[in-house]
Amino acid sequence: MINRVLIRLKIVQIVYAYYQNGGKNLDTAEKELFFSLSKAYDLYNYLLLLMVEITRQAERKLNAAKSKLLPTKEELYPNMKFVANRFIAQLEINEQLQEFSETQKKTWENESEFVKSLCEKIMASDIYKEYMENESPSSYEEDRELWRKIYKRIIFNNPELDQVLEDQSLYWNDDKEIVDTFVLKTIKRFEESNGSKQELLPEFKDEEDQDFARRLFRRTILNADYYRHLISENTRNWDLDRVAFMDVVIMQIALAEILSFPNIPVSVSLNEYVEIAKLYSTPKSGSFINGTLDGIVNALKKDNKLIKD
Repeated sequence: MINRVLIRLKIVQIVYAYYQNGGKNLDTAEKELFFSLSKAYDLYNYLLLLMVEITRQAERKLNAAKSKLLPTKEELYPNMKFVANRFIAQLEINEQLQEFSETQKKTWENESEFVKSLCEKIMASDIYKEYMENESPSSYEEDRELWRKIYKRIIFNNPELDQVLEDQSLYWNDDKEIVDTFVLKTIKRFEESNGSKQELLPEFKDEEDQDFARRLFRRTILNADYYRHLISENTRNWDLDRVAFMDVVIMQIALAEILSFPNIPVSVSLNEYVEIAKLYSTPKSGSFINGTLDGIVNALKKDNKLIKD
């Protein structure tokens, strides 16, 4: 699940913090990097559990209506289509998700008011109403598609949820938008025939991505003097001390990637770090970093110190 976009973001955060803390312990900082990445995977599982908890809340709402002193006919015999959704039923018994919940002790029980509010929002949506008004029994594919739509339109960009997650973990501040894409991918991958053994996305796609994270982080720190020399040489009209420190960190990591990973095209690395600069630094940082790195790359190629596209 953890892709290189997320790895780059985390390395920028950890390298910046490493220098802010005095740059004393590389091993400790590396452990913090991988812990931070593991928290992103926790968020992935936690958001999957949210869909289950919303469905449970909907069922509690129906049961409460039945228990009223004078329930209506609709309250006594409610439409159970939403709470009986087969995709959610499969997700609820998923072995990997159950293991996460049990080992990490993560539930949505302490966020009951938020879950109630989100459930009400979903039940008031056109997506929900259209689904419920269709009297014919839904297929598994329709049940799954309902939740893909709910997630994409209501949960994906939800400021209230962002605040709940931020209150729970500082590690999740910048993770949700990327993790959301993996939740949507997971929904699409579910097959009814797989039952409780449906595979969720792994924490890392393969060992290569883990190695990418470790090597990129260590090269960034261990070769810092060389990378900063290159930056200084290509910003002669600037006093390096006056360049935003975050810009220096981003360029340092970008150079570590460009010079250490021959299979990654230069254009890919440049685009990735320019986008990161737009997120983490000043409004002008993207163009400044792009121009500086482009100049360094051209100089290295001219001196035959970099041979790749």
